[in-house]
Amino acid sequence: MTGKKAETLNQRIRADLESRILSGEWAPGFRIPYEHELMERYGCSRMTVNKVLTALAESGMIERRRRAGSFVARQPPHLEQVALEIPDIAMAVGARGHAYGYQLLERAYRAPNPAASEEVALSGEQKLLAIRCLHRADGRPLALEHRLISPVGVPEVLDVDFTTTAPGSWLLQNVSWTRAQHRISAWGADAAAAALLEVKPGTACLVIDRLTWRGEQPITCVRQMFLGDAWDLVAKFAPGAR
Repeated sequence: MTGKKAETLNQRIRADLESRILSGEWAPGFRIPYEHELMERYGCSRMTVNKVLTALAESGMIERRRRAGSFVARQPPHLEQVALEIPDIAMAVGARGHAYGYQLLERAYRAPNPAASEEVALSGEQKLLAIRCLHRADGRPLALEHRLISPVGVPEVLDVDFTTTAPGSWLLQNVSWTRAQHRISAWGADAAAAALLEVKPGTACLVIDRLTWRGEQPITCVRQMFLGDAWDLVAKFAPGAR
């Protein structure tokens, strides 16, 4: 098996196990199938299974117990909950009956800003993938996005050009995440943003800053600037939920 194929298989197995954990199919305390069971299920070597389980243990998603096996980790009581979902803008626009459009404005690799702690944590001493793009609805600008992606947390991102696929959509479809932090604010668009959004400077915009992790590794941070009259946020709660 070539290195590329092995890496792809590792990613596929890890994504499958992560999805079972994150969906609740495998609840905290659930025993992960033994290594020989996973080898048979995925048609792979013990080394491949061991690498995947080691990565999941390092991310804090599972616990490996000698002679007992691997178990879904029980999350600490202070674990944060995400009050807002992370939306796929393309799907959300389509669900509202509009035609979605996407434009890649810039893609570059750059060093993290040493004054920005989240960028330093995201980089892992490597350059970050920086993407600037524009989301449209029915041909009109909807949101301006500035995104940084960690090549440490998401190494496969280096093979994606994002010319036709929005980075947020690709991440949601290909990379599992465990927690996120949102910051929501209201801004008046500056001259540069207003020109891209095709509005007057100072136009009211809803700004969402989001940092997303997989285990203890931050994987992406993004700032999305939505036209204030074109987007809303809805959080669903249940009685007694914490």
